[in-house]
Amino acid sequence: MFLRTLVMLFAALLNAVTLFGGQPSSGLRFEVALDSSMSAQPPGRLLVVIAPGVRFEPRRSLGRTGRGAVPTIGVDVPALAPGDVVTVGTSAAAFPLSSLADLPTGEHTVQAVLSTNRDLRLPDAPGNLYSDPVRVIVEPDLTAPVRVTLTRRVSDERLPPGDGHLRFIRIRSELLSAFHRRPIYLRAGIILPRGFDEDSERRYPLRIRTGGYGDRYTAVRTMMLPGSSFRTAWMAEDAPRMLLIHLDGAGPYGDPYQVNSANNGPYGDAVTRELIPYVEREFRGTGEPYARVLDGSSTGGWVSLALQVFYPDFFNGAWASCPDSLDFRAFQLVDIYGDENAYVDERGTERLSARNLDGSARFTMRHELRMENALGVDDSWTMSGRQWGAWNATYGPRGEDGRPVPLWNPSTGAVDPAVATRWESYDLRRALEVRWEELAPRLRGKLNIWVGEMDDYFLNEAVQLFDQFLQTRPSIEARIEYGVGQGHCWTGISPAQMMREMARATAR
Repeated sequence: MFLRTLVMLFAALLNAVTLFGGQPSSGLRFEVALDSSMSAQPPGRLLVVIAPGVRFEPRRSLGRTGRGAVPTIGVDVPALAPGDVVTVGTSAAAFPLSSLADLPTGEHTVQAVLSTNRDLRLPDAPGNLYSDPVRVIVEPDLTAPVRVTLTRRVSDERLPPGDGHLRFIRIRSELLSAFHRRPIYLRAGIILPRGFDEDSERRYPLRIRTGGYGDRYTAVRTMMLPGSSFRTAWMAEDAPRMLLIHLDGAGPYGDPYQVNSANNGPYGDAVTRELIPYVEREFRGTGEPYARVLDGSSTGGWVSLALQVFYPDFFNGAWASCPDSLDFRAFQLVDIYGDENAYVDERGTERLSARNLDGSARFTMRHELRMENALGVDDSWTMSGRQWGAWNATYGPRGEDGRPVPLWNPSTGAVDPAVATRWESYDLRRALEVRWEELAPRLRGKLNIWVGEMDDYFLNEAVQLFDQFLQTRPSIEARIEYGVGQGHCWTGISPAQMMREMARATAR
């Protein structure tokens, strides 16, 4: 098995060089211009995406890993005036290639993105700029720069219109605005119950949902698509009547994880003191702790459990599937307290970040973090707006420069033990261990967890450690179930069953 894994890893690394065919071209460089018709731009991160063949919008591939990864290079740029030109060449951070010089010859489609939005760290955030796609033939003796011009701007944010049972809200958070010293807004999608408009006096329990990493509040539209299992359960004649609010998975450092943190600010307090009370007032929520329940998958699984643990008397139960690491001794496959390096294990073997259901390697930690380094300010994953950067911003300390302090070195993967100790308060197993006498009676019967035993990101490892810890203590009636042979986001009950359980928990 060990030999097989090494072979797969070697094949994955070789694939990064040979995926597109042809010989490398060492003379390639890009001149990215800010069109004279555009307004002046603040400092930001300039990304050039180079997709093989003819692609419609290469920028849509930003952040992909594994075999779907598209060559991307990134550099920090100062404030730009109309007509300014930035040259991007072989010194730029690159992914999945080691350098732009390794880009194979042949036909490519190139597109540039200038990311400047500080509040929503997304390539398609409002105000960011991008170019039209440009077709390029890369040849070994290419010496002339490829010209790309930023001519387009992502439109200002507009809430989707309410439709049927859907509503969308955006409110200014005074707590987060004070922390960041600029206006910060909370967004949410609302799903109303059947019969909401027929009885104006009726009040409803509230279900707070968080999706997978980066899921936006607009995900409620997908949830309510005709024929979906969720819509079928929600609209059934005998379905329990409740409100659903879907939290927003976008913030200054990526997904904010909805909890208070040194970098994101008081998100947990903003959700519990500003957003939820607003929704309960505007949409006739019951407005009592017994009538609030949480659920989510992956990122949302961790968020639902974390909000229940950190605000034990504000919520009345969490239903979590495939939650992000509940015990940081298994942060995916990294023990942040004991391992010296995130990229390789004690034998020097590349550490996996994702696997397939048959156990084969999908991609390594180093591969995924190189993608985040290419996207991130200062060539660092801590400012990428992607998964690892968001975890680091949520769990870690803030540096003197005002940015998240990296848990490990972006280039080498060497873990900083001093930073690891600062993550401890977000390790839910440790939080329960330290505050057991206080929290145990307040969490009795409130924790429901499902995870596949072959979770794509090894999240079952941390659930098992969390489970083992609970078994050493008096029972708090937590439910933890494992799906044999199941991968990421297996949930052991149907949407209808979950709704019935939530209804029983919130009944008075």
